[in-house]
Amino acid sequence: MNPILRMLVDRHYATDPEDPAAVRAMPVVLRIERVDPPCRTDVLEAAAAAAVAVCLDPRAEPGGEWHDELVAWVRGRIRKVSRRARGAHWEAVQGLPGVTVSVGRAEVRAFVPGRVADLPKELSRLQISGSELPVDEPGEIPEGAYVLWLNPQVEMTAGKAAAQVGHASMLLAPTLSEEELKEWAAVDYRCAVRTPSPGEWDALLARPDAVVVRDAGYTEVDPGTATVAVYRG
Repeated sequence: MNPILRMLVDRHYATDPEDPAAVRAMPVVLRIERVDPPCRTDVLEAAAAAAVAVCLDPRAEPGGEWHDELVAWVRGRIRKVSRRARGAHWEAVQGLPGVTVSVGRAEVRAFVPGRVADLPKELSRLQISGSELPVDEPGEIPEGAYVLWLNPQVEMTAGKAAAQVGHASMLLAPTLSEEELKEWAAVDYRCAVRTPSPGEWDALLARPDAVVVRDAGYTEVDPGTATVAVYRG
């Protein structure tokens, strides 16, 4: 198993460092242009795929240039911070280590995690707020995609939801077999993001095979809130 995935299997050791300056996070940048912005669902699906793609990239393997940074990040809390970019600012971040995923008209780039205190200026100058996008009506679930279900009782900005579905795709990956991972990689880790009814959500949480993201409560939602659920079926 990929060593990053192996570390994700057991999250009991995940703690924050004593020094706040040592906190690590994965930056996730959403391309939201002022004119003709992408739809919310496409942005979330691109974010989910980009996050897990960074972890499963060959450069994340032992000896790879991303390995040590990812290991240091996964040993703590798997924080993600979503920011928005447009125009020249979007182009500027493409040179930083990471993976860009496109879904529909949406583009999202997830970056190799690092210390928040050391964030490159190309990223630190981007706004965290302002990632609001209207709810849209998604189409059919793409072939080979895993469905990530958003809690219908919790309101989240697109930026917050992007981080949560990124957690979900990462936590799903260790539950998959090597063959399933290869098949998923063949479709670029395609995810579908959907919102169930409250009754369907409760049934999802009750499934023994469900992977559930519970937020630490730093922003927007209360600590321990279940934000996303996914299962292999």
